[in-house]
Amino acid sequence: MSPSRAPSVWSGVLVAITTPFGPDGSIDHAEFVRHARWLAASGVDGIVVAGSLGEGGSLSAEERRALVADLVPVLPATVPVVAAVGATTTAAAALQAREAQAAGARGLLVLPPYVYRGDRREVHAHFASVVRATDLPCMLYNNPVAYGTDVAPEDVRALADDLPNLTGVKESSGDVRRITALRALLGDRIEVAVGLDDAVLEGARAGATSWVAGLANGFPAESVALWAAGRRDPPARAFELYRWFLPLLRMDTGPKFVQEIKLVTADRGYGSPRVRPPRLELTDAERDATRAILRDRLKHPPRPRRAA
Repeated sequence: MSPSRAPSVWSGVLVAITTPFGPDGSIDHAEFVRHARWLAASGVDGIVVAGSLGEGGSLSAEERRALVADLVPVLPATVPVVAAVGATTTAAAALQAREAQAAGARGLLVLPPYVYRGDRREVHAHFASVVRATDLPCMLYNNPVAYGTDVAPEDVRALADDLPNLTGVKESSGDVRRITALRALLGDRIEVAVGLDDAVLEGARAGATSWVAGLANGFPAESVALWAAGRRDPPARAFELYRWFLPLLRMDTGPKFVQEIKLVTADRGYGSPRVRPPRLELTDAERDATRAILRDRLKHPPRPRRAA
């Protein structure tokens, strides 16, 4: 068995966990751990720390390392901690990769450079340098809307040819055809994660092996059930749960996805709605609209699954 295939951390529901802040803006580490324990107990398959939803761009290098160190000793071995790696410079991102491995992370989600939008040669060089800084399995994060860098399937293949420990791609372009294109080009060499919540059903049917999920912060058991339904159930049954979940899942795709998901999660009893500037908490009108969606979904829960 090749090193790239054993064992995979890129399967199932991987929650991009939010980062809770106290009134003074510092990280509430106790609440962070409490939230992560609940997610693990609810059946999720992994937790991604300091990603976009975790406001990684607002965290210091030490805070990123500390978040990984918080979770590694308290989560079961079956729930790997994955560290998101992102910075304005390649050297800083490579250092984050090494520090995450030292803190006990089991995998890395590697982002394009913050701010600078390079050409294909520069993007390739950035990813290659960061991935080579560690021997952990790495997942490339492709989100052209958020980061202005689009890593096409052909680019992923070129990177995979150079980097044995590049074993996954989080595909957040919104084009489900990318998943089938990656599978056609690379077969099982690269595992593909659905990166947008409202594309989860299409992604599961297209052959994705995991879902890096946002609303799972507040609805972990429901997210696990939806992923399982998308992978195994008849389409009509899977769509029944997806239709119930969809108004919430769409929060993951808007410009204030962090604020909305943190509010929903806090209303479910975990985390905090506080964010770090330049983000600001939702206005009263935005908060009311978000909570109206949440109340409606809780008032009309999905029907119990019928026995096969």
